[in-house]
Amino acid sequence: MKVLQDIWILEKAGIVLFHREFDKSYAPQLFGAMMSALNTFAEQLSDGGLSNFELQNKRFTIIKKQDLLFVANSSKIFKEKKVNKELKKISEKFLKLYSEDLKKYKGQLGHFNEFLKYIEDALEEKTKV
Repeated sequence: MKVLQDIWILEKAGIVLFHREFDKSYAPQLFGAMMSALNTFAEQLSDGGLSNFELQNKRFTIIKKQDLLFVANSSKIFKEKKVNKELKKISEKFLKLYSEDLKKYKGQLGHFNEFLKYIEDALEEKTKV
């Protein structure tokens, strides 16, 4: 069962390297800047910063690896452990595929768009009515 709806991969500074949105309701770079600011604020309050938060019927889950933030949202019907496991697999796949590219990355938007083909099986699709 696919548990993740939207996913964003961003630098700690807030630049979105990759995103895939279920509803296209967020401006990716604005969302990235907000997540970065929230995480920085949370790190000031406690060690480690944010790991998840909830808004109405969605849960946002955050994993930090190698100065990147991996953010995904899912329905709250799924257990946190399952969502974390899926996001962890995606983060490991991204770092395995692109660790060399990240060293040379100069901020070009769309550079990591092909990553979608590697993770489509983990992302929920919008049903057509």
